[in-house]
Amino acid sequence: MIAVTRVESARPLRADAQLNRDRILAAARDAFVERGPGVPLDEIARRAGTGIATLYRRFPDREALMRAVVLDALLRTGEEANQAAAEEADPFEALVRYMHRTLEIRIGAVIPVLLEEISIEDDEMVQARSAGSDALQGIIDRAHRAGTLRRDVTFADIGLLIVRMSRPLPGTFTREVNDGLGHRHLDLAIAGLRADGAAPDKLGGPALSLRDLQKMSPSSRRRAAPKASRKK
Repeated sequence: MIAVTRVESARPLRADAQLNRDRILAAARDAFVERGPGVPLDEIARRAGTGIATLYRRFPDREALMRAVVLDALLRTGEEANQAAAEEADPFEALVRYMHRTLEIRIGAVIPVLLEEISIEDDEMVQARSAGSDALQGIIDRAHRAGTLRRDVTFADIGLLIVRMSRPLPGTFTREVNDGLGHRHLDLAIAGLRADGAAPDKLGGPALSLRDLQKMSPSSRRRAAPKASRKK
């Protein structure tokens, strides 16, 4: 079923079909973040302003939809990193722009919700993850060389900070207030990333690299787990 979705996504869509697909992905992303992976597909179609039949034409089952949401978030954040690097002369400003855009894409909220539901280890997912990681690492390296980003700030610090800022707050905060506070709190955190900022001389906690982060991911632990022996 998922293979059909991949083939379909590789073909150019008509403008109206692409618009419907984008609406469904955006609605699904928000619904999964707010209500979890088991949210009814009817609700996602309603949020997208389409019929359930339209949703099923694009995504034949729940797993295909979840996979498409994650892949879309990965591709979009990779594009944002590349655009920020290309268009911002100051690498620190490129990093700031990237971080704020990823909050809007909500990649740091939706992937943790869906990580146990789908695999992100197939070739297409790995390629998207690697491309985005390489682009972000390039921005971080440039900011380090420019002397504007603290030397002890790592890839994992940036990635995990985005995750922490992305999750909805508990209580009765509206989506608008949640999003606004996320950007506000990110601005406060960014002050601590600047090399010339009034920040502590030394950061507490572990300085994780990209490799360290990959080793600690749930998908990595699943691969490392021994397979149960089969009874003969």
